[in-house]
Amino acid sequence: MELKQTTAAIETILFAMGDSVEIAALAEVLEIPQEDVREAVRVLEERFDAEGSGLKINWFEDAVQLSSRPEYYEYLVKIAKQPKRQVLTDTLMETLSIIAFKQPVTRAEVESIRGVNSDFAINKLVGFGLVEEKGRKEAPGRPLLFGTTEQFLRSFGISSLEDLPDFGSEQMEEFREEAEKEVDMRLEI
Repeated sequence: MELKQTTAAIETILFAMGDSVEIAALAEVLEIPQEDVREAVRVLEERFDAEGSGLKINWFEDAVQLSSRPEYYEYLVKIAKQPKRQVLTDTLMETLSIIAFKQPVTRAEVESIRGVNSDFAINKLVGFGLVEEKGRKEAPGRPLLFGTTEQFLRSFGISSLEDLPDFGSEQMEEFREEAEKEVDMRLEI
C-alpha cells in the first residue's frame, strides 16, 4: 500500500471512529508495520498543520485520534447544543490529583490521603470519564483499583502521564507544611 493510500485509510478510520485508535490496531487492519502507521500519521499531521486545517491529530501514548482544533470550538458551539460543562470542584480536583499521581490506587488509599470519604468524588470522576477501574488489588477483599483515562489526558492537554509535573522532595516538604498549617487553622476554629 502506498503512503498516500495509507494516510487516506488512516484518516478515514480516525474520522469514522471518533475516539482514539491504537497504532497496533491500525497496523493490523492495514496489514503494515506499526512504524509505517506512525509515519503515515505524522504525514497526515503535517498536512493538517501546513494547510491550516480545522482538524488535528492527538497522540495518546500508543493511540491516535482525529479531532477539531480548539481554536475553532466556538463555531461548533454555535451550530450544536453547547455541551454540559464539567465542573471540577476543589474536592474533585484533589481526588483526581491523588489518583493521577498515585495510580493505580484503591478508594481506601485515596480516603487515607484525603482523610475523608471519597465515594462521591470518585463516582463523579468516573461519571465524567476522567477516572476508570483498572482492575483489582491483590489484597484481602480484592478492592478496585482506579486510574486516569484517555479523556483525562485530553482534558488536561497532555499526551502521557509522564507529562505530569514531577514534584521534588523540597516542593513536597513545602506542600506538607502548608497542609499542616491548614489543619492547625481548622482545629483552632
